[in-house]
Amino acid sequence: MLWPLIVYFGLVVFVTATMLGSYVLGQRHRGLGVGTAYESGIVSEGSARVRFSAQFYLIAMFFVVFDLEAVFLFAWAVAAREAGWAGYWEVVIFIGVLLVALMYLSERHLRRGITCNGR
Repeated sequence: MLWPLIVYFGLVVFVTATMLGSYVLGQRHRGLGVGTAYESGIVSEGSARVRFSAQFYLIAMFFVVFDLEAVFLFAWAVAAREAGWAGYWEVVIFIGVLLVALMYLSERHLRRGITCNGR
């Protein structure tokens, strides 16, 4: 019964030893391009300290709400028969809470859009 723990410990030791060995035995490069940022082969322009608008964060919150909904509803769908009616009503309450959050974000998004545009 102890063999999974021994295998896991062996893998951890192997990975750690490989990383330390690579650090100790690896080459040290001091070229011109070593310290520069590299993003998919495109040379970066400007500063990384870019300010995002509030609408960016609202869209991010929309994504989190829908992502959570998808994850939990998928898990519920797998076990829907075992959950029975109690599980069904729990999912209905969960979707209701998420819809309230979505309405709040939508209302806030509309209010911010109106005040930001000066209308």
